[in-house]
Amino acid sequence: MPAGTLYRGREGMWSWVAHRVTGVLIFFFLFVHVLDTALVRVSPEAYDDVVATYKTPIVALMEYGLVAAILFHALNGLRVIAVDFWSKGPRLQKQMLWAVGIVWLVLMAGALRPVLGHAAAELFGK
Repeated sequence: MPAGTLYRGREGMWSWVAHRVTGVLIFFFLFVHVLDTALVRVSPEAYDDVVATYKTPIVALMEYGLVAAILFHALNGLRVIAVDFWSKGPRLQKQMLWAVGIVWLVLMAGALRPVLGHAAAELFGK
């Protein structure tokens, strides 16, 4: 192959992979959410049991992961739109990916206490 024609998987590939993975994770969350919500019509007691399991620290950590997936998927989706519809987008996609990462980290740090505060209080006391 001529030099420079072999794709080596740089930032664009990893953002593509992360976008697909987060999309699949969000889909599975929505699927489980529809199922557990439908459970209320079948057995309200079973629904209450399922909702009680959602108050555990492990599920709080999973919720934080869900927030991370949704937030990255949304921010990266905006980046993809900019790359597709902005004339300078393809040239600036690497910088935009870094901006997405920084904004994502800042927002995830801000979501730490609201999402995991209950779990930390349960594990370590108030």
